[in-house]
Amino acid sequence: MNDNQVTKSTVIKSLFWKFLERGGTQGISFIVSIILARLVLPEEYGVIALMTIFIGLANVFVQKGFSTALVQKKDADDIDFSTVFYVNLIMAGVIYIILVYTSPLIANFYSEPQLGSLLKILSLTLFLGAINSVQISILTKRFQFKKLLYSSLTAIFASGSISIGLAYRGYGVWALIAQQLINQFVVTLVMWFTVEWRPKLVFSTNRLKGLFNYGTNMLLTNLIGTISYDIRGLVIGKLYTSSMLAFFNRGKQFPTLIIRNIDDSIQAVMLPAYSLNQDNRKRVKEIMRRSITTSSYIIFPIMIGLAVIAEPLTRILLTENWLPSVPFMQIFCISYMLKPIHSANLQAIKGLGYSKIILKLEIIKKVVELTILIISMNFGVYAIAMGTLIASLISMAINIFPNKRLVDYSYSEQLRDLLPSLVTSLFMGAVVYSIQYFNLSVYLRLPLQVFIGMITYVLISNIFKLEPYSYILNEIKMNIRNKKSVVL
Repeated sequence: MNDNQVTKSTVIKSLFWKFLERGGTQGISFIVSIILARLVLPEEYGVIALMTIFIGLANVFVQKGFSTALVQKKDADDIDFSTVFYVNLIMAGVIYIILVYTSPLIANFYSEPQLGSLLKILSLTLFLGAINSVQISILTKRFQFKKLLYSSLTAIFASGSISIGLAYRGYGVWALIAQQLINQFVVTLVMWFTVEWRPKLVFSTNRLKGLFNYGTNMLLTNLIGTISYDIRGLVIGKLYTSSMLAFFNRGKQFPTLIIRNIDDSIQAVMLPAYSLNQDNRKRVKEIMRRSITTSSYIIFPIMIGLAVIAEPLTRILLTENWLPSVPFMQIFCISYMLKPIHSANLQAIKGLGYSKIILKLEIIKKVVELTILIISMNFGVYAIAMGTLIASLISMAINIFPNKRLVDYSYSEQLRDLLPSLVTSLFMGAVVYSIQYFNLSVYLRLPLQVFIGMITYVLISNIFKLEPYSYILNEIKMNIRNKKSVVL
């Protein structure tokens, strides 16, 4: 397989399946969360939000680091896979014991008595994550994202239907616990039967040492990033109310859903693509540039549009009980607009094998973010949210810096690549915003805003012949022609 095959046909097909996997699971998960939001109180969501922070931190040790090193390593084999599998299981066991013994202390610290017992049960997902972490790495390495789709959709259907039934019967927070446990169990079960790999009774300390430097740097990087991401929730949970934490997290949910569907899907496919081309810096820059222009062209209008329609969308989907989450949603929409630039730059550095640079960047960024958090936490929860936007802008500049030297992709070049999509999206947002001045019911205004926003964006893209717009159209036409030629 040559480089063009890897980055063109294979990558595009992989993106298709990754989009289906992300879009399908997140879309269904979104519908489930909307139903649950109508059945479960905000304060109960706040308790779950606290627990998922601790589980997320624990999962960094189990599912990140060495599993990522498997994707990056060109010649990884069964010995590598089995070694990492057992290491991940051991980590899951150690961290589970720590969480079990510290759960009463955590419950007392946050003055939430039920938090301790709930955390012990939810921590069982660590073992399930350890079992399927290597399988996910293998599928990612081989661009077999179609199999991820099967496991994810099956899991979300099963966990969603059961949790809704429990919530409807009044089980409250236990319905949310069941959702996460069943989801992980079904994912693990389906992948066990669909992925043609089983752990062997082999363990190589030499192979582990070979993965150690890259894996440890990535583990520390992900740990720092996760702590930084979740520390705001920990602070809000302690200084303010569980309801405010629920509104904060609910505000993040909508933009996070979009990012995971689009940008995370692109970057998940880009890491192995960068790794396979790590000896060709020019090609890496081409892939990186395409990733940034395409993902930003898609993400910018969606995020700006979502920020504009946040209030009517919340009223219709979540009811007025969740209106305090609207300002958070708008802030996170603007902050997450920058995600394509962050992730493309970081994935390129990862793919080239510079895990130490990644770690250094994370340390610098987290010092900046922590400083902003310490200042903003004294001014309320909305100030904490605004701090994430300021930190995101500074972090973007930090992430871009190394790639001027590594792949000759400078600040000015990246800005020029982003500017057409940004200007077009802002104009579209202004048009959509103006519709609120018409005396329309919220049920008529929302679909009208969405429709006019889409038409405006596509129309401007076509008039000015924006490069990513033309690229996407050409790729769609080529795929249609290829499918017709295969049928003929």
